[in-house]
Amino acid sequence: MDNSSEEMKMTYSAVVAKDGKPVVAVRFERGKDYAEALLPDCSVRSSNGFNEEEIAALEFYLKHNKKDIGARAKAITGIQNFFGD
Repeated sequence: MDNSSEEMKMTYSAVVAKDGKPVVAVRFERGKDYAEALLPDCSVRSSNGFNEEEIAALEFYLKHNKKDIGARAKAITGIQNFFGD
């Protein structure tokens, strides 16, 4: 089944510590498909239903929107200057 025409949703966490470093968990969902990534490294760590080309596009999106997503995550936590400029 081709889900590529379904609406994709992105959600993200507040800034949390992982291995002593600040990270933001990002999740993309499209129907039953999902892809999960962490900022600031911008790599998809787990997925189901997305092909390699789609995962590459999601990683590209994350790399080019890292500052904006990080700023929104900081607003949730109220913590500033985790990801720098």
